[in-house]
Amino acid sequence: MKITRITVWALDLPLSQPYWLSGGRLQFERLDSTFVRIDTDEGISGWGEGCPWGTSYLPAHGPGIRAAIATLAPAILGRDPRSLRALNDAMDMQLPGHLYVKSAIDIACWDIFGQAAGMPLWQLFGGDGAAVAVNSSISTGTPAEMVALIRSASQRGYRVHSAKLGGHDIAADIARIEAISAALPMGEKVTYDINRAWTPGVAVQVLNTAPARDWVEQPCETLDQCAHVARRVANPIMLDECLHSFQDHLDAWRLGACEGVKVKPNRVGGLTKAMQIRDFGVSVGWQMHIEDVGGSALADTAAIHLASATPEANRLASWLCHYHLTVDPVPGQGARNEDGFATPPSVPGLGIVPDPAQLGDAVATYGALP
Repeated sequence: MKITRITVWALDLPLSQPYWLSGGRLQFERLDSTFVRIDTDEGISGWGEGCPWGTSYLPAHGPGIRAAIATLAPAILGRDPRSLRALNDAMDMQLPGHLYVKSAIDIACWDIFGQAAGMPLWQLFGGDGAAVAVNSSISTGTPAEMVALIRSASQRGYRVHSAKLGGHDIAADIARIEAISAALPMGEKVTYDINRAWTPGVAVQVLNTAPARDWVEQPCETLDQCAHVARRVANPIMLDECLHSFQDHLDAWRLGACEGVKVKPNRVGGLTKAMQIRDFGVSVGWQMHIEDVGGSALADTAAIHLASATPEANRLASWLCHYHLTVDPVPGQGARNEDGFATPPSVPGLGIVPDPAQLGDAVATYGALP
């Protein structure tokens, strides 16, 4: 089997409401997503999606994915898409670094592999198709507003929540944590997601004052700063934005910087590299949120396949970006929230086949069908 053609679409994904991160420091209203279809000489096609969270969240942007695919195409046309390690090595040789630009290609090739093998991706990854808990997303607000949002999410079936905090108003963040911790029902969990907004001093002061009973995510900008905080607080620390490569995860373990991580295929280079990181996390006893940076149900579903194949003791919950969008380019397909859980499709491959008519005109095509 050989890759014969790569087709690329650019898709604008408006958010249903402005999304505030890092205590309001970052605001986003739409996402720039890239869909990729890889065709083969045996008539099997695979789909992938790469969607950074805007341009200011991390060093990644939508046009960068599309430009990089033009660079990568000569290195992967003619290759067997089922040879995932060799294909990733070829991409890394052609374009070192820039991990986020390779994710859509890697996911599309896994889709082909699963279809050729007659197995869903979760089964290729060694799982049993278990349902995955879905994380709610609670925007920064007053304590009362955030508690009301959590209660509303609980009524819709969510049992795991991500509450966005952060900034320099120490008293405000302490008040938010105290209110949420007091109101959170037994059996439900919350992660206080700071998105890098605290300095180490603020993080230590807040977390040693407020009786937070659960996870704190990415309290500071850098890995070293987060490790400094982790040694001075009782809360388990979850790392996210400071982790890109496998080396970053290895460094986090060596520094004792966290008890858990977020594994996002789009950020780390695709499912191949995400699975390597997941396996390392299992080996050292981390607990993990496995989800993607952004995108439609296609990107969400790829992450849910990997999350479902992760041991329950190491799997926390996954966030679904497509619930925050005003458009759905793959309506009714893929892993969807049902009473706070998402189940990966059981059909061979990824389980999503977009209609090109829903995507508009392709922006680029490389290679040709035989």
